Amino acid sequence: MPGSTISTFTDPDEYQSAIRATAAKLIISKPGTFKANLTRIDLHRLWMQRGEETLGRVVHSALDPSRISVFFLADDQLAPIRRHRMEISSGEITFHAKGGEAYLRSFAESRWGAMSLTPDDLTTAGLAITGRELIPPIETRLIRPPPELMARLLSLHKAASQLAATVPDILAHPEVARALEQELVRTMVRCVTEGIAPKPDHPQHARMPVMHRLEQLLKESPDQPLHVAEVCAAIGVVDRTLRLHCMDHLGMSPQQYLWLRRMNLARRALALAEPFSTTVTEIATGQGFWELGRFARAYRRLFGELPSETLRSSPRLVTPHPALQSPGPSRRFFAGAGGIGPNCR
Repeated sequence: MPGSTISTFTDPDEYQSAIRATAAKLIISKPGTFKANLTRIDLHRLWMQRGEETLGRVVHSALDPSRISVFFLADDQLAPIRRHRMEISSGEITFHAKGGEAYLRSFAESRWGAMSLTPDDLTTAGLAITGRELIPPIETRLIRPPPELMARLLSLHKAASQLAATVPDILAHPEVARALEQELVRTMVRCVTEGIAPKPDHPQHARMPVMHRLEQLLKESPDQPLHVAEVCAAIGVVDRTLRLHCMDHLGMSPQQYLWLRRMNLARRALALAEPFSTTVTEIATGQGFWELGRFARAYRRLFGELPSETLRSSPRLVTPHPALQSPGPSRRFFAGAGGIGPNCR
């Protein structure tokens, strides 16, 4: 059943859980107050998303293998997003491998769009539109479509989002949804099949096994502070090897990545804690921060408030636009983690 939701977030954890067709782990990496808007649209077979984020972040994304997606920047006035050693700029799309993984890093405010189909629906669409079956790539590809096709895709994606924001009942009409879906899928397939690769990607798969082991360790220690030496011992690599892999995929050293993770874990713990029975000192030291004044200053630069203010505030909740939800038993919206850091190289 066609429908849409628009939600506003101030909690990065709740935002990452709301992004569809991926298990995302988002870590804030730039100072300021975080805010994100997420538009999710179900047509008949096509899923659409449009995100807006106020701060730079690093996100590890593990894609749902039951969906094949494309990703692009929704605003040509903003800075590119880094994917491994390459930049995704305006006018380019990433055509994702089935069940692929990636690290995406933004350095400032960003706006992005995504669309996905099941593998069978993608194959069928490719055959109908181009006369050839469209098979997902083995490795995620960066593609630059012809400018007129890319402009058309952006225009259609923006129009759908505006309908969700202004007249969601119209967007939920089955025939309107079918007409919009047909044109979006047609344009998406043409962008993928008629575009060219700006330059060959680096063989990131050669270094993904180490990053898989790192992410598995982080997953197994969701609230535990981790440090470089113990990570190296746990995943079986030396410091220099881990550093090379992290610089390739994250654009930062493992020490800075783990420091940002500990800061984000501290923020989450403060936001969920009971202020009358928990102190900032307990949470900060629990994440391995012993210079409390320095921790408080860094925390304020990174999150836009003092840790004591986070502790005193109410839990951060997702705030959906009250008039823009399409509830019902058939809906399948579901919930799936440079910057300030230690001066290390």
